[in-house]
Amino acid sequence: MYATIQKWGNSQGLRIPKALLDAIGLRENDRVELVQLENGIRIQKAAQPQHRSLEERLTAFYGKPIEEIETIDSEEVDWGKPEGQELW
Repeated sequence: MYATIQKWGNSQGLRIPKALLDAIGLRENDRVELVQLENGIRIQKAAQPQHRSLEERLTAFYGKPIEEIETIDSEEVDWGKPEGQELW
């Protein structure tokens, strides 16, 4: 099967025939990964991003286990009197 690379805005585009997409289970808006090879390009389905819990995200952000992350007190802070055209 052959296709032609064509201008698409400021980039180049390649139309993939529907029969080929159907055969490998790809649909419009599916993410794909482009892999550069020595003499070509491999197009493959992109892995689904793995869902992470809030605990996993906080652990990754702070770089330590959730039990070691200090809590932030949510007491009201007085920022002083208005200085400009603030509406209170």
